[in-house]
Amino acid sequence: MSLQPELKRVQEQALAGLRPKRGLRTHIFNFYRTKPLGAFGATMALFILIVAIFAPMITTHDPYFTDHEKLYAAPSSEMYFGGDTLGRDVFSRIVTGARISIKVGLISALVGCTLGMVIGVSSGYFGGLYDLVIQRLIDAMIAFPALVLALALMAALGSSINNVIISLSIIFIPSTARIIRSQALAINETDYVLAARAVGAGHLRIMFRHMIPNVMAIFIVTFTFLMGVAVIAEASLSFLGLGVGPDVPSWGGMLRGATKNYIGISPFLAVIPGLAIAILVFSWNVMGDSLRDVLDPRLRGTQ
Repeated sequence: MSLQPELKRVQEQALAGLRPKRGLRTHIFNFYRTKPLGAFGATMALFILIVAIFAPMITTHDPYFTDHEKLYAAPSSEMYFGGDTLGRDVFSRIVTGARISIKVGLISALVGCTLGMVIGVSSGYFGGLYDLVIQRLIDAMIAFPALVLALALMAALGSSINNVIISLSIIFIPSTARIIRSQALAINETDYVLAARAVGAGHLRIMFRHMIPNVMAIFIVTFTFLMGVAVIAEASLSFLGLGVGPDVPSWGGMLRGATKNYIGISPFLAVIPGLAIAILVFSWNVMGDSLRDVLDPRLRGTQ
């Protein structure tokens, strides 16, 4: 019996093990090539992030300076998006407001998703009474509509950017914990977790070394989705007068001030911040959807 086929197979496996791993640049190129819509969303999100970082260099006017001669000024070369109800430059306030939206979206989604991931993984790992108590608490929080719970928290904490972040972080915890727990339950029964438990690995080592890395794909997708939700929630709270202060250039606050009394006089005062919110949320959502396709092995290779 010839051993050539078997030797050839062993050589191919050895060569495959010696092949260099694809670098970050290759992964990014493949992502842009296979997921053009997600790449567009990632590019738009990166552009808005750059605008937020370099906002003081991009603004053409002081976003807080009022000029009564520029009330409801039409868009021009001096004021790209015109003036608002107090004569402030809308373009400068939109650019500055990007910082608030990015800050609220990133921090609240990151804190809420991280705490939710830790709770979900520990709940799926320990099970028993601990899991029962945690899930009933999560059920109680999910029973409240998100906006109603956010309004209650903001009414108790007061209006400020930090309080908006705190309230949104609390709202994001139960949904993330429920999603992560479902994956953690399956991972908890895999061979490598059972083997780690058999050799005497501690609880923290098993959770942080074997379970959390295997739920990171779900974490990333949930994180990108909730960033968009956070922007809309902040805009909703500001629109209802419970977000940031009225003088702060928040996109939601600008939308509230425009639609409340002045949309008939200057429609662009509502269109521009609304369009900015829509673009930011759209870019994050399509980026998160494409990342889900790339990171989920069951969807890998689909278009």
